[in-house]
Amino acid sequence: MTDHLFNLHGDVLAAMRRGPKHFTKLAFVLTEADEPADTELSHFRDRIIATGPGDELTALWHRTLTGWDLTEQADWSAAPPRTDERRADTYTRLGFGADLRKALDHAVPVFKEPGPTIISRTPTSWYSRDTGAARSFYWNSYEQLLRRKGWSDAAVSSLDEASHAVVERLADPTRAEAYGARGLVVGYVQSGKTANFTGVTAKAIDAGYRLVIVLGGTLNLLRGQTQRRLDMELIGQENILRGADPSDPDALIDIDYQDDEDWPAKFVSHGGRPSTRGAFDIERLTTRDDDYKSLATGIRALEFDKQVRTQPLHAPDNLHRAAARVMVVKKNKSVLAKLIKDLKKIGPLLSEIPALIIDDESDQASVNTTDPKKWEEGKVARTAINGQISQLLGLLPRAQYVGYTATPFANVFVDPGDGEDIFPRDFLISLPRPTGYMGVQDFHDLDRTDDSATGTAEESHIRGIYEDTGDRLQEALDAFLLTGALKLYRAANGVPDGPFRHHTMLVHESVRMAEHAALALRISSLWHEAAYTSQEGHDRLAALLASDFQRFADDGLPTPTSYEDLKQHVFRARQLINSGGTPVIVVNGDTERDYAQPDLDFDRTPNVWKILVGGTKLSRGFTVEGLTVTYYRRKTQQADTLMQMGRWFGFRPGYRDLVRLYIGREEPIGKSKTVDLYEAFEAICRDEETFRAQLTRYATLVDGKPQVTPAQIPPLVSQHLSWIKPSARNKMFNAELVEIRSPGVWEEPTAYPEDPDALRHNTECWAPVLGSLSHAPVSLGVDGSLPYDARMGTVSHKDLLAVLCDLRWSVPEQFSPHLEFLLDAEREASTIDDWFVIAPMQTSAHKIEARILGHGPFSLARRRRRRGPLFGAIRDPKHVAAAKHLAGASNLTGNAAVEQNVRPRRGALVLYPVVESEPRIASDGSVDPRDLVMAFAFVAPPSTAQSDGPLVRFRAIDSTRAEAAIIDRDDMRS
Repeated sequence: MTDHLFNLHGDVLAAMRRGPKHFTKLAFVLTEADEPADTELSHFRDRIIATGPGDELTALWHRTLTGWDLTEQADWSAAPPRTDERRADTYTRLGFGADLRKALDHAVPVFKEPGPTIISRTPTSWYSRDTGAARSFYWNSYEQLLRRKGWSDAAVSSLDEASHAVVERLADPTRAEAYGARGLVVGYVQSGKTANFTGVTAKAIDAGYRLVIVLGGTLNLLRGQTQRRLDMELIGQENILRGADPSDPDALIDIDYQDDEDWPAKFVSHGGRPSTRGAFDIERLTTRDDDYKSLATGIRALEFDKQVRTQPLHAPDNLHRAAARVMVVKKNKSVLAKLIKDLKKIGPLLSEIPALIIDDESDQASVNTTDPKKWEEGKVARTAINGQISQLLGLLPRAQYVGYTATPFANVFVDPGDGEDIFPRDFLISLPRPTGYMGVQDFHDLDRTDDSATGTAEESHIRGIYEDTGDRLQEALDAFLLTGALKLYRAANGVPDGPFRHHTMLVHESVRMAEHAALALRISSLWHEAAYTSQEGHDRLAALLASDFQRFADDGLPTPTSYEDLKQHVFRARQLINSGGTPVIVVNGDTERDYAQPDLDFDRTPNVWKILVGGTKLSRGFTVEGLTVTYYRRKTQQADTLMQMGRWFGFRPGYRDLVRLYIGREEPIGKSKTVDLYEAFEAICRDEETFRAQLTRYATLVDGKPQVTPAQIPPLVSQHLSWIKPSARNKMFNAELVEIRSPGVWEEPTAYPEDPDALRHNTECWAPVLGSLSHAPVSLGVDGSLPYDARMGTVSHKDLLAVLCDLRWSVPEQFSPHLEFLLDAEREASTIDDWFVIAPMQTSAHKIEARILGHGPFSLARRRRRRGPLFGAIRDPKHVAAAKHLAGASNLTGNAAVEQNVRPRRGALVLYPVVESEPRIASDGSVDPRDLVMAFAFVAPPSTAQSDGPLVRFRAIDSTRAEAAIIDRDDMRS
């Protein structure tokens, strides 16, 4: 039956590419009716109300309205995107009345989710929404597949926006002059980066890119996963079959998905060979099982049929009629060498091919890590993979390079002066946290406002392994079995069993392969001796269910009220885990054969219910499907290693509440040294979140120009990870960060000195401020945070600057941009009058109090440096709200002591006297100043804001070379 209303609305909306227009008038023109049919709108409203989101017509309007919600620069509305005001302007342009607006707002809420953060060297405009809509064959197929897989309209719209943001920053594939953009896309660990680069690839191919090279990991296993994903969701059945009859068994002999249970049902279908449907075909140069070996048909594999032979391939008349080639290549020296050798044979044609290189996990293997001493000595020898990527970019002058990573610091610190390297000189895009993603905030209470762990993310998901708790490995195994049974229980009680196809546990204690075998043997012994079929075992599981999983169960998901209701599922879960005779798989090795285990292939194996034991190979790019319990005790001090080991991050539909992380707390790493893995991980997560927040703050254009460019990002990041050196020793960045303006923002320096004399000097600098504080503590706090006691007082802005200017730092450049901002506030007609100073007092039984330089007593906070001179987070989150309200940066109220001290040009400063070990306290209660780190945080008042100025300011170290991103230090000295 023809859906008249859907067809009509489809035609009308298709004519609104440039924005909303009066609906009934346009419908009147398109249908050639005798008069405008206003009754159509009432029928439309009734259908929207009656059918809901699953209806095709509702979905059509969801895509359209969301697209208009997201449009950055709309000539038909002055309202900002993602706002109710923008939607109201849309309705006005459409001519919709109040009733229809109300119905649509209910069915299609305004899209207010944050979009990607974009740091770009120059604005681009070649790839508009109109351009994308005009050629969207493969994107449309991909979009429809995602909807069939259950993606929400909001999720699809978010992916559409993020992938569009990448493609529009590539070079126009039809441009006359060759240009290769370099970019970096920063996602979250296991957050769907593959979905983004699949969308980017679809749109780029539609737009005219005709050679796509995906660098897909360092193992065949990872490369094959990526190939299968692209084949299934983008390339599709017809391109894989290459015109063969899918019903002819003989024609399918050479198809690499004959044994894949998802073929062909879950592979995208284009409804026929694309070249017969007005589009173009995609030819695969690699398959699921075969990496790149050689151009199978020789040079002809990259011969493109030109419609107009006198014009280059990139001319529009030729480009949009030519087939595209796609290959997924392992980051392996010999494989890339074969590809480069073959490309060299092709010759001049390479300069005509618009190419796209996608580098998955681009911080691994791709970055040049040559010893800086060799650069100093003039022995410039790149690391192998980096050199080969550089060769590819050199052979393909129209190649665009886009790296994808969740740990961006290695890429950001690539030498931007190295013209052959992969520094993201053109753009850096930070993807938003996806809906339904379990990430940092689900495992770490970054903004907790009380000392109790009750009701926190830590209490819900973290199970610490302390010296006095034993290793808790048996408990972790019990949790793995129990969560498997709970998944089966939920599947039997109405929760879709699709998300529960796989159920896994990850155990990671060491990078040494010899230790993996011993650990796997121990786990296997524990498992078989656990007595899971005896009353003893059932009692243990019942106790864990009651004490843990029932306490933290999601109210919206079925959870048994008694262990007896779960018992039958425990039996079945144990069977699944024991399948094959062992519950454990060791994941390590030096050769590809070591990873060719059926139970590691989550695509082809129907159910993987196993405990995976391994090291590094379990981290980079390897997606552990169904991961529910993680046991992590590896000692490491590398930020990116810690972040990449966050395999517990990801999407956990139907079992978020079951996820558990057993992680080492205060693990020994050497003589008298310990590291709390959970705290270390949290510190790195804070750096990541701060980096993303900084990008968001500085992404806003000022007078149409970017506040920061990719080349200016390293000075920002180095404040947080100062031990990562940005370039060779004989070079330095020419962009020096001078000032960070932060009105209303909590700022927390962490680079305090370690030298005892410097610590004493800093303590003595604070003496006037300490003397100005009240002796009697006062209760502070505002709505939404617990009150706390603090000593308080006020100091003038001038007096505080005298203190801050005299402080010593281990990394002076970390605080100097903030100090410049505060000095500017003094120069700019006193935009700050004074500061309200807070010295919080502790109430815990383990508190330490002492007098400081004759003042006090004060509470001493215990903190530790994360690595080198830098501390992790120093603040107690409950102190933030009152400080921000005192500085006029929030509207929270509810405390008289706070309210009576608010002033229009008053900032707030919180003092944290910190001790790193047991302090020396004299008989009179005074602490030795050499044991004290006088840490602080501040919130400047909004009176310091500049309505039209940038938040950051840079200057060229060498003004005669202001355009150079990097300069030689030796040259400056000469």
